[in-house]
Amino acid sequence: MKNWISFPKSDGKTSHQAHCDLPAGTYEREFGREGFFGPVTHLYHTNPPTGWTSWEGDTRPRAFDLTKLNHSAPSPWDARAVMHNAHMKMHFWHIEGNMPTLACNADGDTLLFTHSGAGDLFCDFGHLSFREGDYILLPRGTRWRVECRHASFLMIEATNDGFRLPDKGLLGEQAIFDPAMLETPSINEQFKAQQTKDETYVIIKRLGRFSTVTFPYNPLDAIGWHGNNLPVKLNWRDIRPITSHRYHLPPSVHTTFLANRFVVCTFVPRPIETDPGALKVPFFHSNNDFDEIIFYHQGNFFSRDNIHPGMMTLHPSGFPHGPHPKALKASNTAPKTETDEVAVMIDTRDAVDISDAAHKVEWAGYVDSWKEK
Repeated sequence: MKNWISFPKSDGKTSHQAHCDLPAGTYEREFGREGFFGPVTHLYHTNPPTGWTSWEGDTRPRAFDLTKLNHSAPSPWDARAVMHNAHMKMHFWHIEGNMPTLACNADGDTLLFTHSGAGDLFCDFGHLSFREGDYILLPRGTRWRVECRHASFLMIEATNDGFRLPDKGLLGEQAIFDPAMLETPSINEQFKAQQTKDETYVIIKRLGRFSTVTFPYNPLDAIGWHGNNLPVKLNWRDIRPITSHRYHLPPSVHTTFLANRFVVCTFVPRPIETDPGALKVPFFHSNNDFDEIIFYHQGNFFSRDNIHPGMMTLHPSGFPHGPHPKALKASNTAPKTETDEVAVMIDTRDAVDISDAAHKVEWAGYVDSWKEK
């Protein structure tokens, strides 16, 4: 992509560059479009953009403790719904033991993020082992099942759509993670051993309704395959994040997968900026075209208070958000040298609806957590 030089307009007192060397006593807010890719203006406020004292209504910062959704389900189709819109559906699925049937999603691609546990996944294409921190991308129409003692997954559906990789532009296709290291299913001995003549049920989800198909044998009976439409596995530990010691990069540089109406980003441990004038926590921003959802997987979440692994936050479009006061103060007085957090962010262009199950595990005090203590 090539861009002509443009000269954004400015007025009043500003920094020389965004996110660096802010005017004394000011708070920078990014007011942007298209999720950090579109037109943007940076404003310099004399008060924190998140300095509200009260809030009424549903359009507010929200937090949910998904660890309290302790419902165990043998099928992903029985998992607890969390949020959805016309283009994305999100569930939190906890399973104890082996799936008794095969699942098949005819409504779109399925992305599993393994929050806890380990086990084996068998599908049309072969066998994949999995562990905590693995993404498993299952193309639409794939038949699959899981064997494990116990595991928990964040399950994301790209409704009537598929997941793709982001364009890495100037960085080159091997940046962040090399597609060559994505793992694919194997026609190995474990896969062959489960090719039995036992009666097998396939539960197909289509338009949110379910059909059961019975086979007198296990239909996962392939002896080989070739092609490029198949499941892949990626662990967060194999992601090598883009960093800058002089500039706080936007969340979009951490994009892992994307669909037409939402993106999935992965925040992994990284060095914190060392330049004296650079911001060292996420900047205040108004992400005006997207709802921002973050699932906290593990570690210490340096820009948030009272958030623990297994929680999820939702920042709908319509208001600025950014670091909590304690995190902002610490970044100026005793900055850390690296982050210690793993989180999955889902930015959706369309507003999400919150499920009844999520409402029951909401932390109502989250909106007040920006208040100065």
